[in-house]
Order: sequence, then C-alpha cells, then structure tokens
Amino acid sequence: MSDLELIAVPSSITDPASFGFTPCEGGVCASAGISAAGVHAGFRDEPERKDMALVAADKPCVCAATFTKNCFCAAPVQVSRERAASGHAQAVILNSGNANASTGEPGVEVAKASTAIVAHELGCAEDDVLVGSTGVIGKQLPLDPYKTGVPAAVAALDHSPAAAHDAARAVMTTDTVPKEVSLEGPVPCGKDGDNVTVHVGGFVKGSGMIQPNMATMLCVLSTDAPLTARAAQAALSAAVSQTFNKVTVDSDTSTNDTCILLATGAAGGEDIEENTKAFDLVATAIRCACENLARKIAADGEGATKLVTVDVVGAPNDADADTVARSIANSPLVKTAIFGHDANWGRIAAAAGKCGIVFDQYGVDIDFLGVPVLRAGLPLPMDEDDMLRRFEGNEVTIAIDLGVGNAHARIWTCDLSYDYVTINGDYRT
Repeated sequence: MSDLELIAVPSSITDPASFGFTPCEGGVCASAGISAAGVHAGFRDEPERKDMALVAADKPCVCAATFTKNCFCAAPVQVSRERAASGHAQAVILNSGNANASTGEPGVEVAKASTAIVAHELGCAEDDVLVGSTGVIGKQLPLDPYKTGVPAAVAALDHSPAAAHDAARAVMTTDTVPKEVSLEGPVPCGKDGDNVTVHVGGFVKGSGMIQPNMATMLCVLSTDAPLTARAAQAALSAAVSQTFNKVTVDSDTSTNDTCILLATGAAGGEDIEENTKAFDLVATAIRCACENLARKIAADGEGATKLVTVDVVGAPNDADADTVARSIANSPLVKTAIFGHDANWGRIAAAAGKCGIVFDQYGVDIDFLGVPVLRAGLPLPMDEDDMLRRFEGNEVTIAIDLGVGNAHARIWTCDLSYDYVTINGDYRT
C-alpha cells in the first residue's frame, strides 16, 4: 500500500439501487395493508406534541421482532416478546414520555390493558397487539391516556405518508427529527417466478441511551412481501445484527429496545421462504432500510454535530473487528476531538490498542477523514488546514487496518458535544 492509497473498506448497501429497489413515499405506510396514526394522548404535558403512535395491519399478518437483552427490560418488552413468539400480529401501540420500565407487575398489567383497549377498538385478538414505550424509567405508566388516545388513534388511522409521519413523530423523545424510510422494488415471487412490486418501510426513534443489543429504542418496520414467519424473523435478525446493533451514541443499552416487522403479504405472490432469490432481495431491502435508519440514529445522537463511521479491517475475526471498532466509536477522547475538529489520530490508535485485541502496532494503517495519517504504525505528514476543511462536512470517516486477518466491522456513532451533557443532565428536570 502506497502512502496515498486509502484503506479498502467494504461498500455500504444504503443505496437501494444497488439491488434494484428505489426510494418511495409512505414511510411505514408504504407497504400495502398497513395504516398508521400519531396523536396526543396525554403522556406529555404539551398538548401540541404527539405522544402515541399506532401501526395496524388490515388483518392479522406475519410478525417478527427483536428486543433488548438488558436485564432491566421494560414491561412492554416482556409482553411483546411473549406475543411476538407466535409469529403473527396485527397492531403495535407505542407511547413516548414514559418507559414503563422498573414498574413491576403494575407496569405489566398496564401494558396488557393498553393492548386490550386497542384490540377492542380494532376488533382483533388481544394477543395480536404488541406494545412499546419510551421515556423516563421508574415511573408508573397511567392507563387513562390510552382510554381516550386509542379511540382517537384508531379514528385517525390512514394509509397516507402523512399518517406514517405522525406516527414517527409521536415516538420521539430527545430526537430532533423523525426518522423514516421507504423502498420499493421488483421481487420474483409471482406465479411462474414473475416479478411482484414489494415495499419496505418503517420508522425509528433513538437519540440517547444508544448502544443496542438487539435493535434500537423503538422501531416499527413493514413490508407487503409474502414472507413466512420463519423467513421474516431470519431477515429481521440478520438486518438488525448488521445495522442497529452497529450503532452507538453513548455505549448505553436501553431497557426498552424493540424492533418489530409486520409482513402483510398484500403485494401478492407465492410465500417467500429462506434460501430463495426472492428472500435474498427482500432481506436485502429490509437490511437497507435498517441501515438507513441506523445512520439517522447516529447522526441525530444527543447533541451530535457529526455522523461518524468507523471501519475496522484486517482483523483476525468479526468479533475482534467489532471490539476494536466499538472501542474507537465509544472513546470520549475520540468523540470530543471530532467535536473540536481536531484531527488527533493518536486518540484513534490509543482506543484501538486498549481494547484487548492483540495486533502489531507496526502493522497498522489509519485513515482519518479520507486521508492516510498512519502507515505501518508510523505517522505521515498531515496538512492541518486541509483537515479542518474536511471537518466542515456532515460525516467523519475513520478506517483502521490491523493487518492481521481479513475480517471487517463497521460501527456508526457521533461526536460528543457540550449539548450531550446538558440534555442528559436535565433529562428529568
């Protein structure tokens, strides 16, 4: 490798055109058979702020889900995890402002009671309603907002992009923007292998307490592809492991992480099983949607001014690559240097070297902001003025080649600013 050659990192799949899909309108409602709503139910004091979201399928459909592995898992996680195991569902009710976590049996009862209200209003089975919550931990969640909010949300259900947007806004906490995605493309699942137009859409919330160990704070995805329950779970689990599980804002895993996929099959066609061309395409679309949302989470990290992408290549195995990448992405010194527009690659090297993965420092290369700054463990001349200009962009890239294998990991994070401390210091006050 010459001094001017950049480290080769695998390409991203954020571009749906790479597999024949294109962006479309609709968010979570882009998928046929899905409607959504977002309303103010009263979980928050501000009457103009939406705080309840409802996503519903026209009829019971295939469901897949992943949940937090935090031992302090919230009541809605406990309820939804048990119900999602059936592989089918019809609706998801979500609230912001109160996490319903560390609330004991009363919290579980409220979570179940909220789904009973939804089931009554929709005319579906209670077990086909999943639930998610986000907000302050340790406060009992009142049921009264559901009694008035759910009928209002059901009345507002619509298949429109506006309704999807309302739902995405209703789950925001410290997020500064709603995070949505929707894609469409041809999938060979029709009779005789003909193409059927399939959609994938969704929204996510997440800005702080983000180092997911399953997915992220709250995410609802939809597709109208005719996935079987086994195929839907396989596609979602694979996507989550390479996208949401590769995001870190502050290295903290939430008590409420929930990611739910509803697959209506309303696009038509034959059932899609694993290990088929149709499955590969839909699974890739789901991963692309998740990657799009994951990057938006990192970019909107609490107080963030930069999206940071960390690539580690040349590791002995995937786990070691992930460990080194997370060590860099979670380093307060790396993150504050980026906030200060300081191209201090020494902090990157130190963060890589501290994490317990064995490598020879004199076999390591580092690129920072698309500039080779270290080769074979020794620094290269660096134009500080050029680096300052490069910091003016919205994204900062870091790539490190350990030189001891072929494994790769990519982690998305953000810088660490004064505002992060302010937001979290004042979170409950």
